[in-house]
Order: sequence, then C-alpha cells, then structure tokens
Amino acid sequence: MNPNWELRGCCQHEQVVFLVSIGVSTVVILALWRTFLLTPFKLITVFLHEASHAIACKLTCGEVEGMEVHANEGGVTQTRGGVYWLILPAGYLGSSFWGMVLVLASTNLLTARIASGCLILSLLIVLFIAKNWTLRGLCIGFIIFIAVVWVLQETTQARVLRYIILFIGVMNSLFSVYDIYDDLISRRVHSSDAEKFAELCPCPCNGVGWGIIWSIDNAIVH
Repeated sequence: MNPNWELRGCCQHEQVVFLVSIGVSTVVILALWRTFLLTPFKLITVFLHEASHAIACKLTCGEVEGMEVHANEGGVTQTRGGVYWLILPAGYLGSSFWGMVLVLASTNLLTARIASGCLILSLLIVLFIAKNWTLRGLCIGFIIFIAVVWVLQETTQARVLRYIILFIGVMNSLFSVYDIYDDLISRRVHSSDAEKFAELCPCPCNGVGWGIIWSIDNAIVH
C-alpha cells in the first residue's frame, strides 16, 4: 500500500479548522507580542502561573497567604508550609499544563463551556486573596469579558467562545516558553523560582540548569 504523501482526506473539517485556528492565533500573538493589545492576555498567563504555585501549595497542605500580579508581567504568591520543592517548579510547569488544557478544551463547545466556568471560578476565588489592584482588576475584567463572550455565544450568532479559550491557551503556551527562557536561561534572576529551587536541591545544578530542565519538561507537555 503506497503512503498518502498528499494527506488527502487525513483530517475532517473540524480538525482542519482547529489546526488553522492554532496557526492563526500563533501568528497574531507573535505579530502583536510587544503591543499593549496583548497585555491583558499576558497578565492572565501570569495569573495562571501564580495560581499553579497556589494549587501546589494547597495540595501539599500549605496555606496561601496572598497573590499578586504586576503590570510589568511579574507576580508573586505568598505561601506558608507545604512542600517547597514542589511549589517552586509548579508555576512554569503548571502554566504550560493549563495552556495545553485550554487548547484541548477548545475542541468542543461543551468542554469550552466547562473551561470558561472553571476559569471564571478561579478568578473569583483569587479576587478575594489578591493583594494588589492590578490582580483585582485583572480578575474583574476577565470575569466580565468571559461572561460577555459566553452570553454572546448562547444568544447570538457570534460563536466565539471556543476561539477565545483557544487563544488564551495558545497565549499561555507561548508565554510559558518565553518566560522560562527570559527568566531562567537568557539571564539569571536571583529571586527566580529556579534559583530558589537550586538552593534547595542537593544536585550540582544552578538556576540556569533547572531552567533548561524545566524548558524540556515544558516541551514534552506541549
């Protein structure tokens, strides 16, 4: 049997639309990377990074005392207790994981609705532990934004909910890769999660080394 190098009939219409949507989202994000238009979506990625720290803390029986997201695309999660060597890498790896989840959730309207509901719920929870107004504004803004998109999805012909979830997922995946490279590999930020992890880990590996390891894990997730 000869291989079908032309790939005719390899994908159904929905699969083609999905792949094209990922490609278009990637091009748009890269083209607008340094513009203010992407700032809210970059900050929601920072939110998911910090939320991953918080989730790892709670899962290891720690307490989350507060969370901040800053306008310069930085953030911090204040924790007490828990397993620190699991909490530290959870930000970068968790951010990549949530990007993958959102992209996969966008393939179906039901899962897109579930993802939207979970995102709104997480934003609502974090709203009450936010320590600065940038994060509070981000939570309120995206709760309203996703709710409006959801209402439009259900009441009009604007079937955009799946594409918004896809865009956030692709943005999250791309930003997590950039964040690891910028914070951990291209330069050494001594307050970074990787540098703190290197201080805890007995392995002879500095923050840059852990950044490379986490970037490989990130690539595997994607």
